Amino acid sequence: MIPTLLTTTSIFIIAFIAAPLVDIDDIREPISGSLLYGNNIISGAIIPTYAAIGLLHFYPIWEAASVDEWLYNGGPYELIVLHFLLGVACYMGREWELSFRLGSFSDGMPLGISSTFNFMIGFQAEHNILMHPFHMLGVVGVFGSSLFSAMHGSLVTSSLIKETIENEYANEGYRFGQKEETYNIVASFNTTRSLHFFLATWPVVGIWFTTLGISTMAFNLNGFNFNQSVVDSQGGVISTGAYIINHANIGMEVMHERNAHMFSLDLAAVKFHPQMANI
Repeated sequence: MIPTLLTTTSIFIIAFIAAPLVDIDDIREPISGSLLYGNNIISGAIIPTYAAIGLLHFYPIWEAASVDEWLYNGGPYELIVLHFLLGVACYMGREWELSFRLGSFSDGMPLGISSTFNFMIGFQAEHNILMHPFHMLGVVGVFGSSLFSAMHGSLVTSSLIKETIENEYANEGYRFGQKEETYNIVASFNTTRSLHFFLATWPVVGIWFTTLGISTMAFNLNGFNFNQSVVDSQGGVISTGAYIINHANIGMEVMHERNAHMFSLDLAAVKFHPQMANI
């Protein structure tokens, strides 16, 4: 892992600073991407390997007639990408090995309807995902996009330009792909491109955040936990919503994997207070 990633990093830095022109399209019009050939930190790039070679063909230095030819055909790009892929593969293997040696295992999600819900309940029990801000953003993205789409559809429908008579089907007045507007832009929304961009972006970004939340929980970066943090003047735990969720999580964990958890350790970590017996 370390040699491949070091190779990738060092070659990237050298090529970004001093790589010569690359003829990416084989039209004898090479493109510059390095700092020494007129680029700055924004416009600089590692120019991809000549398109007829690409990443489908192995193109190490010894396959070229000379180093100059290898550089002209964009050899450093392939060297960087392939070494980086090897480094990532090694890193992923190392992640698995470390967790394996520590006795840690991650459940995969069963492929089914009821089993998916079972997985969701178990995930909530072990990671408290409902209290994770990324999951909250995902919920806002999904439900918010549903609301926005319904609002948009309602507004468009209510401002359609009438093209038919009363006893004709309304859709008969329009043709798919017609140049004429089907609804009144002024009456509905006058910036249609930004509107549709927003309608597409909102749910996508929300789902991205949910994915990030699930991914971070692979490293046990769980949702917010306010256990025993809200207490009264006597030190007794006040039964907040977060406290109730924590108790529900423990209950779900018991039902989810009855023989796989040591709940005596979980309960021993909680400082018992006489008032808790009445909660």
